[in-house]
Amino acid sequence: MRFYGSKRLSYKRLEIASSLTCRGLHHTLRRGDLSKPYYITTPIYYVNAAPHVGHLFSSVVADVIARYQRLRHPERDVIFCTGTDEHGLKVQQAAETRGISPREMCDENSRVFKQLASAASISNTRFIRTTEEEHYRAVHHLWDELCKKDLIYKGKHEGWYSVSDEAFYTEKETREEVDAATGKAVRYSAESGSVVQWMEEETYKFRLSAFRDQLINWLKSDPNAIQPPHRHAEILQHLTSQEQLDDLSVSRPRSRLNWGIPVPNDPQHTIYVWIDALTNYLTAVGYPWVNEVANQTRSWPADIQVIGKDITRFHTIYWPAMLFALGLQPPKTVLTHAHWTMDRYKMSKSRGNVANPFEVMEYYGTDPVRYYLMRNAAIADDSDWSNEQVKKHYQRDLAGILGNLPMRIRALKRLPESYVAVHGESSSGNEAAYTLRVDPDNTADIPIHQMIFGEQEGDVLTRFEDRMNKLQISKAVELTIDMVTEANAFFSNTKPWESKSTEVVVRGHFYPYLALRLAGVLLQPIMPSVSMQLLDGLGIPPQGRTWDGVRQLINGSRVEWSKSQGPSSVKPLFKKIS
Repeated sequence: MRFYGSKRLSYKRLEIASSLTCRGLHHTLRRGDLSKPYYITTPIYYVNAAPHVGHLFSSVVADVIARYQRLRHPERDVIFCTGTDEHGLKVQQAAETRGISPREMCDENSRVFKQLASAASISNTRFIRTTEEEHYRAVHHLWDELCKKDLIYKGKHEGWYSVSDEAFYTEKETREEVDAATGKAVRYSAESGSVVQWMEEETYKFRLSAFRDQLINWLKSDPNAIQPPHRHAEILQHLTSQEQLDDLSVSRPRSRLNWGIPVPNDPQHTIYVWIDALTNYLTAVGYPWVNEVANQTRSWPADIQVIGKDITRFHTIYWPAMLFALGLQPPKTVLTHAHWTMDRYKMSKSRGNVANPFEVMEYYGTDPVRYYLMRNAAIADDSDWSNEQVKKHYQRDLAGILGNLPMRIRALKRLPESYVAVHGESSSGNEAAYTLRVDPDNTADIPIHQMIFGEQEGDVLTRFEDRMNKLQISKAVELTIDMVTEANAFFSNTKPWESKSTEVVVRGHFYPYLALRLAGVLLQPIMPSVSMQLLDGLGIPPQGRTWDGVRQLINGSRVEWSKSQGPSSVKPLFKKIS
């Protein structure tokens, strides 16, 4: 890839230098200012095709994190943005193929993505569309700000261009292979696998080269900037292995791309779709701000930006460089997840290997699909979608254990009208019909007691919080379902339904009841509807469904239960499937 055009060094390096040294403030914010809203985003989804399970996964990951933040810090506002990316050559060409206008296609397909968010119980507070007037104003303002700092200039651009990726690639970033069907040589992007073609055109460019050192310093100073760690290492290695970054093409000739935001004061050019798309994260929190010291900026930077690994470069090189240029903080963490595949290929309409998210949620239910995606969360490595595995998890983990255990303890006949389970130095409490003295050294109780109350690694809440803070969602889900599985095994081994001993019956009920009560709270971010139904069936009041409520339950020395606290009848948590 070669560049031509002005490379004046008179642009305002000193003006932007102070804004780039943001290390101290960045870490101050990371330590946790609860007065700042927690801001999380999904990628905005391209509307040239219908959504698939990969889109659903990105949304559910972000939703689980957002819901967890609300559970853990109910006093803190959460801003959660998702939406649709509606400009670009792919959209223009897809609309032409269908014989409709780009706007008609965007309206139609954006509506489908919005329906997916609703069907999947996504708790977003903002659904943004890049065709909104508000977004147009934000993009124009950002462009003007970069021009004022002499960070955009006009030149000539040539290189290998991918229509699918809306990106140029260098020679080293492509590979050539012989197409088996045609026998002709075809060049592909080594990063995404998409076909590329040679292209030359006049274009505006952003001085990305000015920000290489700052990007390197940012990543070296903050190991949490990109997660998981191996992608952080990949981007840092990419930056440090080059003496300089190529400047970034940020416009396309209007003659070739007319479906997009025009360049201010130059109607012959359209703003590059990625500059347009990335700006949405600022638009969603009110950019451009009238007064950057006012409360309007208190939501930025984003706490977590969830993206697929195929757009890592755009979000961890181009995006932070743009923010540095504007004097703004980069996101605290860019969470780059792997892909869901089918037959080991990334799901795509062109391959025909797409799992329809509406169909799978209709068949299994929304929460079971959310559970499966998070239980097998493809964060570090790709996961292969399998209908057999979905069914296996549904029948084993959900219907077989989480759904069955509440029915099993509910069916116990010899339970007293109420009991209080006490441990430590607690007094018995005369108000209960029976008092159970919990003995953590009882051989039969040790596995489930340690699973809940813990020893060296802490109790189940501490371990759950640790996993969520590390963005190890699948491990947090695994921990919770393992606790319920252990409680189910304890119930089976204790056989309280056979015993005439009140102590055995109460003990057999206590640990499964406590495990289910905790699971009902911890699984709220993952399965919000099922968790509500489970806690309703256990008769848990609103204050008992909070993080503080279960923390007091674990830290306290007594757990109370009464037959009167639950409903007289409950429905199964999970439907039967064929």
